[in-house]
Amino acid sequence: MPALTSLDTVANLKPIARDRLTLVESEYQSIQHLPVGQVGTVLEVYAGDQPSYLVEFADSKGREYAVAILKPDELLALHYELALAS
Repeated sequence: MPALTSLDTVANLKPIARDRLTLVESEYQSIQHLPVGQVGTVLEVYAGDQPSYLVEFADSKGREYAVAILKPDELLALHYELALAS
């Protein structure tokens, strides 16, 4: 997978345990994990031997509900356009 960059749209490929999440809205405090397939945005890239990404998860109205630091194997980059080879 090519390296992710800030503002890339991603989805989580694995459930993210509650203790790895910062939950923003009080109504979500009772969740045990963030289920697979939640859509988020990369806010920051932490480079190095073991890169990681600060990802913000928001609802369809743009309200942030969780933030987590995730590893590359926990994320899938989402694309809105089909890139064609030239």
